[in-house]
Amino acid sequence: MAAKASGSKSSRSGTRKKSTAKRASSTRKRTTSRSASARRAGSRSASAGRADKSVQQFREALERSITIPRERVQEVVDDAVKRGRMTRKDANELVSKLVSRGRKQTDTLLRDLEKLLDQARKDFDTRTVGARREAKKAADRSRKQAKQAADRVGRAARDAADRPLAEADRLRRRAGGPGFPITAYDQLTAAQVKTRLTGLTKAELRKVRTREKNSQARKGVLDTIDKKLK
Repeated sequence: MAAKASGSKSSRSGTRKKSTAKRASSTRKRTTSRSASARRAGSRSASAGRADKSVQQFREALERSITIPRERVQEVVDDAVKRGRMTRKDANELVSKLVSRGRKQTDTLLRDLEKLLDQARKDFDTRTVGARREAKKAADRSRKQAKQAADRVGRAARDAADRPLAEADRLRRRAGGPGFPITAYDQLTAAQVKTRLTGLTKAELRKVRTREKNSQARKGVLDTIDKKLK
């Protein structure tokens, strides 16, 4: 009695340890999944923050810039020359410097704008890639589940029809009917085929062996047929 009680306690202890290990493994998986989700969310948040900062900087640069057509600058300088406030040489140098600075400022703003557009494209690609990846995973899971369900239904239908078909084959052979000795042969498991071999003549066994060699070539089925042919 003491030995039985000890064995029972040991069994319960082992069961509790397995249950605890399973719960710990499940908890680690959930924690890892939440950590990965948090990292992705943090990365998206940081990327959005950088984009907002870049947009603000570009806006401030636009507000600081002054856009005046060259023709307008030339008109103002020409008027100053006419009034004797500057020489023609000084006026030309001033226009040249203003145009040069304006071009540099324009180039800088265009580069900043291109950077903003590149960042926006990268952010968009990152988000859409993630969405496409998740959609593909969901589609793969659905296909796998549908295949598994179809396989289960097919196996259940095959198993349910096994006995009636075996009986029908026996009656057909007894009546001398034509056709392959075993109905729905390619859908049967090796164990089902072995069961159906009972009662077959040597000629029928040879037909089944040829069919098996040319299709699935299951060693267990071929060995059983060879033993019956000896």
